[in-house]
Amino acid sequence: MSDAAPAPRLTDRQRLNWLRLIRTENVGPASFRDLVNRFGSAEAALAMLPELVLAGGGGRVPRIFSEREAEAELEAAARVGARFAAIGESDYPPMLRRMPQPPPLVALMGDASICMLPTVAIVGARNASAAGTKMARRLAHDLGQAGYAVVSGLARGIDAAAHQGSLDTGTIAVLAGGIDRPYPAENVQLSEEIGRRGILVSEMPFGWEPRARDFPRRNRIVAGLCLGLVVVEAAERSGSLISARLANEMGRIVFAVPGSPYDNRASGTNGLLKQGATLVTEASDILDVLSPLAGNGAPPVTPIEEPPDLSAVPPPAESERARVIEALSPVPTPVDEIIRHTGLHPAQVFMILLELDLAGRLERHSDGSVSLLVGNP
Repeated sequence: MSDAAPAPRLTDRQRLNWLRLIRTENVGPASFRDLVNRFGSAEAALAMLPELVLAGGGGRVPRIFSEREAEAELEAAARVGARFAAIGESDYPPMLRRMPQPPPLVALMGDASICMLPTVAIVGARNASAAGTKMARRLAHDLGQAGYAVVSGLARGIDAAAHQGSLDTGTIAVLAGGIDRPYPAENVQLSEEIGRRGILVSEMPFGWEPRARDFPRRNRIVAGLCLGLVVVEAAERSGSLISARLANEMGRIVFAVPGSPYDNRASGTNGLLKQGATLVTEASDILDVLSPLAGNGAPPVTPIEEPPDLSAVPPPAESERARVIEALSPVPTPVDEIIRHTGLHPAQVFMILLELDLAGRLERHSDGSVSLLVGNP
C-alpha cells in the first residue's frame, strides 16, 4: 500500500478559471505557466492580462474567454461523458507532464488508466498501402499484448489501423479538433468505439472543427504521450515526419519500418533510418529498446528546467523591455542567449517575454527558443 499523498485536485472554480485562461487569445502552455507562476492563480492572471498586453506593446486587449463560455464548455464535456484533467491531477496523462510546455488542461473521454501504461505511438501515411496497414495493426496488437498502450492521431490509414489493432488492450486517440468533432468523418465510428473502450484526448475546445494548422499541435501531443514513436509509412514532408522530429526533440525514441525505395510512401521512413532511427520489422525490435524505460515510465531526457520564480518580480522598466526586444529577431534564439546578451536577471527576461507573447509579438518554438514575429509592432 502506497504512503504517497493523493494528487491535489482543482476546485470547480479553479477549473473554470484555468479553462478561461488557456482559451484566452495569445495564451499558450508556456504563457499560462508563467502567468500562474507570477500571479498565483488563473483568476488573478485573468485580471492582469489587459495591463500586461499593453506593457508588451499590444495594439489591443485580447479577447478573454468568459465565465459563461467556460461553463458552457464544461457542460458540453459532461453531456458526452468527458472531463478536463489539469496538470498535476491524478488522471492527467503522466507522459505529458514530461514534455516541454505541456498543455495545462486536456479533455479526456474514456478510461484514463490506459494513459498510465507504458506507451508507444504508431503513425504513418493516410494513403497507406495494404501492407502498411497490416503492419501497423500487427505491431499495435503485439505491443498491446506486451502491456503497452498504443497512441495515434485517428487519421485514416496507418493511424486507424494502429487504433484497431490495440482496441482490446488499450488505445489512445489524440484529436486535432474537439472531442466531439472527430476527423475524418469515416473514423467517427472508430472514435466512438475508442471513447467506450480506449481513451480520447484533446487540448482543443469542444465544438472545434480541426484546421490544417491544428494537426501539428495534435502531433506534438502524440509525441509527448509516448516513450517511443514508430513511423510505418511516410512520404517526405509528411505530418508523420513532423511527429518524428517532435518526438526526437523531446528525447523519445524514434523507430521506422523500412520500405521499398520505389514507393514514395517509404521515402520518409527510409530517410529516418538513414538519420539513425531504429529499424523495425516486428514488435520485439521496439520492446527490446523500450523495456528498460517502461518500468520508469519516463523518457531518457534531462528534466525540463523550470523558469525562475516570477512572483516577486517588479514590473520591467521600458529600458529593459527595449534591451530584450533589441536582442530578439525573426531568427529563433534560445532564452539563455537573450539573458546573456542583455545582462538582465532571468526573471526579468521571462517577464518581458511573457508580455510580448500576450501582446502577440512573440513566437515560441518547440525547442524552447523564441523569435520576434515579423510585421508586428
